[in-house]
Amino acid sequence: MTSDNEKYFTEEEETRIDKAFKELLEGYLGSKHRKKAELIEKAFRFAKHAHHGIRRRSGEPYILHPIEVARIVSQEIGLGSTSICAALLHDVVEDTEYTVEDIEQHFGKKIAQLVDGLTKISGGIFGDKASEQAENFRKLLLTMSEDIRVIIIKMADRLHNMRTLGSMAPNKQFKIAGETLYIYAPLAHRLGLFAIKTELEDLSFKYEHPVTYEEIERKIAQTAQKRNDVYTNFAEPIAKKLEEAGIKFDAKARLKSVYSIWKKMENKKIPFEEVYDLYAMRIIFDCDDISKEKAICWNIYSIITDLYRVHPERTRDWIVTPKANGYQALHLTVMGPDGNWIEVQIRSKRMDEIAEKGFAAHWKYKIGDTDEENELSDWLRTIQDILENPEPNAIDFLDTLKLNLFASEIVVFTPKGELITMPKGSSVLDVAFELHTELGCKCIAGKVNHKLVPLSYKLNSGDQIEVLTSQSQTPKAEWMEYLVTAKGKTRLKSALKKEQQPIINKGREIFEKFLSDNNLTEESLNNDVITKIFGYFHVDNREKLFSALGDGSVIIDDNAPKMLRHAIKKSEKGLFSRIFRLKRDDDSSVDHSVDSLKNKEEWKRIDPKKDYELKIDENGPNFILASCCSPIPGDETLGFIKNSGDVEVHSISCPKAMALKASYGPRIVTTVWNVTGGSYLVNVRIEGIDRHGILQELTSMISSHLGLDIRKLDIEANEEVFHANLAVRVANADTVNSLCARIKKIDGVKVATRIQ
Repeated sequence: MTSDNEKYFTEEEETRIDKAFKELLEGYLGSKHRKKAELIEKAFRFAKHAHHGIRRRSGEPYILHPIEVARIVSQEIGLGSTSICAALLHDVVEDTEYTVEDIEQHFGKKIAQLVDGLTKISGGIFGDKASEQAENFRKLLLTMSEDIRVIIIKMADRLHNMRTLGSMAPNKQFKIAGETLYIYAPLAHRLGLFAIKTELEDLSFKYEHPVTYEEIERKIAQTAQKRNDVYTNFAEPIAKKLEEAGIKFDAKARLKSVYSIWKKMENKKIPFEEVYDLYAMRIIFDCDDISKEKAICWNIYSIITDLYRVHPERTRDWIVTPKANGYQALHLTVMGPDGNWIEVQIRSKRMDEIAEKGFAAHWKYKIGDTDEENELSDWLRTIQDILENPEPNAIDFLDTLKLNLFASEIVVFTPKGELITMPKGSSVLDVAFELHTELGCKCIAGKVNHKLVPLSYKLNSGDQIEVLTSQSQTPKAEWMEYLVTAKGKTRLKSALKKEQQPIINKGREIFEKFLSDNNLTEESLNNDVITKIFGYFHVDNREKLFSALGDGSVIIDDNAPKMLRHAIKKSEKGLFSRIFRLKRDDDSSVDHSVDSLKNKEEWKRIDPKKDYELKIDENGPNFILASCCSPIPGDETLGFIKNSGDVEVHSISCPKAMALKASYGPRIVTTVWNVTGGSYLVNVRIEGIDRHGILQELTSMISSHLGLDIRKLDIEANEEVFHANLAVRVANADTVNSLCARIKKIDGVKVATRIQ
């Protein structure tokens, strides 16, 4: 095995590989897990041999990647030998000739199962609309429903890929960073992996907005001394009182991440200088007895509030009701010596480790030196609900996951005082389905805090909820609008399907009779034909097709036999479009031309590996501006190659663009503006102190001095404060930035910012 590697790697590289593995092994031996060093060494040798001669895009030996993933799994997350071995072997099946069966033979069923879950797959269950990323993610979730460690290892894999993203091509950086921010960072948060979530967000932001990232980093460094002085003045009196009380603790300032600072700047439309809560104070105390943690937390709370004025609405007790990811702490916000609010987080060492490492720390505290086991049974049941009935469209599928797995939580109570954790925005109907399918199907209303409310009523944290039912009630399709949970939607779909079954059976009989009359079977229709039929008639599966046939919204045309046989012969050309006709309300019908398929593969003619130059010539623009974010020349943008071959331009931070990056990565291109002339409508928000003549000064400066075309100006004054919304035509992003800078110089104006 070793000789094979020596043919490809230099002596210096071999030394580097051995050193990296030694650090991994030493870290493991220093942990509290059962000592299975021999198994880890065996996995390393196996992986090193399997990846012999293979290098990463950066030029370094590939084996360094699985070693680093295993180190993150072991030392940054705290998992044991099973996970370390799976991390070392996670790319072996995908990238080499070895199979899952080979892994099982050498390392056992559990490690093989984890490696299988981490192995990317080809094709997809969603049909030709599937994105590879969404399908890979679904495979991860399927394996995760059996063992949570597979997704935790995937987090480590993604983290190392993000740490080394600089060696990738720009379009790959966009795709991977977008996918990370859209899926993996929220998932890390949901798993309680706070440190990893924060780093994933910052790294994604760094590659998506490099200039803004560097600017915020520079400003953080410039204000470090002032910030440290303020923190010291704030923290010293607290530390003194805690020491006098005999509490053993460690206190430190927790600086907001670059990404979270930027998010606040964007959401509040404020500059960096106006983000006052740049840091929070974290107090981590020693406590060997879990039963005493709560009392110590509130004792520290009392000491702090004796010194500083507390904000009455910003105290959060996550000790009595932990977050769904296991997070526990007591948060309070007090007025600091500089006149700004400062958050203080109080937690024990145990709570802190769970906050940073998530459920891996739960295993450590619950079962000591034994092998880690699954702690997320409730959450996994939610995932299984989603997987039982996945959305056929990749973006819808990912959105469903984000909505249900990563949402903010609320806590509600049953009449008996039992606690139920639900996603924010949950309705009475969501709770009914959460408790039992039959309760959901028979729900007619609810009692919230002893008041009668409709089943669509949105709940708040702390509500007491009683579900009211009636035996005469039946589930209704419009209920889907009231539901936000995957469990509720899945169970309602199943109930509606049961009621719909007679119609589906009728449609199935119509379809089977049609095939039988023409000496055909359903097996004669290959997947390509069936999938395209679904797409033409806006159905996702056979069940919906049979339902449409059963209720008459889709009918089989008289020419169907001839056309169907022709379609089977020429399926690759898509000549099946006249098999069915959609029945209109007026009984007229309309054909769907096969010409609409000709552009299906047009997107492939553009090379996503090269920058796409955005320009306008005698034929017009070679791009389409997305209406969701309305980018203009000079903005940070990316392109999405549509089926037609057109490039749709989005702002990098556009929510839809984030979803596209996560779901259709191969169609993302980096864009370069080469557009001169033209004018683009932008909206500017202006706020300030009202005074006589300010409106005239504002309009004069814009139209006369800057020569810009004002399309709309709405201004509203409330006592001494005014707010204005300005719509103006500009040539590019520099023009609107210059406009905002000039407006801010007007006496009384406090805010002038572009709204996208």
